[in-house]
Amino acid sequence: MSSQNLFNRVWDLHTVRTLPSGQTQLFIGLHLIHEVTSPQAFQMLRDRGLKVPYPQRTFATVDHIIPTLSQARPFQDDLAEQMMSAIEKNCREFGVTLLNLDDNRQGIVHVVGPEQGLTVPGMTIACGDSHTSTHGAFGSIAFGIGTSQVADVLASQTMALGRPKVRRILVNGKLAKGVYAKDVVLHIIRKLGVNGGVGYAYEYAGDVFSAMTMEERMTVCNMSIEGGARCGYINPDQTTVDYIKGRPFAPKSEEFERAAKWWLSLASGPDATFDDEVSIPAEEIQPTVTWGINPAQSVGVSEAIPAVDSFPAADQAGVREALAFMEFQENQPIQGTKINVAFIGSCTNGRISDLREAAKVAQGHKVASGVRALVVPGSQQVLAQAEKEGLHEIFKAAGFEWRAAGCSMCLAMNPDKLQGREICASSSNRNFKGRQGSPTGRTLLMSPAMVAAAAIKGAVTDIREFA
Repeated sequence: MSSQNLFNRVWDLHTVRTLPSGQTQLFIGLHLIHEVTSPQAFQMLRDRGLKVPYPQRTFATVDHIIPTLSQARPFQDDLAEQMMSAIEKNCREFGVTLLNLDDNRQGIVHVVGPEQGLTVPGMTIACGDSHTSTHGAFGSIAFGIGTSQVADVLASQTMALGRPKVRRILVNGKLAKGVYAKDVVLHIIRKLGVNGGVGYAYEYAGDVFSAMTMEERMTVCNMSIEGGARCGYINPDQTTVDYIKGRPFAPKSEEFERAAKWWLSLASGPDATFDDEVSIPAEEIQPTVTWGINPAQSVGVSEAIPAVDSFPAADQAGVREALAFMEFQENQPIQGTKINVAFIGSCTNGRISDLREAAKVAQGHKVASGVRALVVPGSQQVLAQAEKEGLHEIFKAAGFEWRAAGCSMCLAMNPDKLQGREICASSSNRNFKGRQGSPTGRTLLMSPAMVAAAAIKGAVTDIREFA
């Protein structure tokens, strides 16, 4: 037991049995659902005459298709309205709690779980959304799953999974000024590649992660999937315990103290073993910006886009494709790249600390002429806190649009979309072709502070030099 890492401890605690396929039948402690990947899963249950045996372990919210400007029902988009009607009907019929638009707990599923205290250490968590790895920030193991697996979890509270290997990623040292959690995870993905984590769970460890707030840790774990990992996690510590205490669904009084003691005991010890280990010095990490069409194609803001021949031969065709799509040149500086749109939000960077950092940059400035800038809180709770602190007034005075909670332009399954060849400075998680609603639109991923600076300057700007 003492040589086990947290991942294997939690996995073993939730193992029901080993299946003939060699996979594990894994008990899922918390199941989160939303309006996009759940309708077909519920229909599968209906077709088989099945119920949800543990409805108290499933929580639903609405986020992906939710308009962030006008939320009047019925929605203008007929498909969005159908999805909304479906999740409302399904949750009523199967006894699942739904955090709907009229519930002040509604928001992006990976923002809502932690802020409500549903997410705690030592859990297995599943959701029909790839960024479920966010919840690993608490020392849980959390998996994004497909619709058929959503049906499995609804029907049995279990699912079949192959056990991944575990890689520890150590980042020690002190981050430079202007370097945020988003820069750390983009740098890791740049170093290891979008397929570097295939077959692995990532344990993030070292000085840098220990010093992070829970919201910063969520940003890092959120993008584990962009590095190809099955999930990512950080060991629970006192920062974790302090964040959870007092949240609506968290244990209370003596029960909380007992739980906290157990949570802390799960952490990988000094003698824990790993299948692989990577070490990255904190001092080499700059404010980072993507230049291509996957999250590994990034550079420090003071760097130039690399030459094609600096990449392994197997990667060069993909690099040429990215340069052609983005209309960039090798050896071109990323700083100074003109933008048309600035988006602050998403399950990666739509929390209150993200908005605070962006507001610090926006205060006293104006969004550049010709730039459309949006700020979309990750939940109604984040929105309310931001308005209590007056952040919305700072953003609106600077020329940003202040929107309702939702996924918005992260994936554009709603009215918030890029138009044509627009270039967007985005605090979201993916820069794939077509990701933000236009098949020819272009995305530059960066931290919320960097997005705010780009909005004001009208171009990619080094936050360390911003004034």
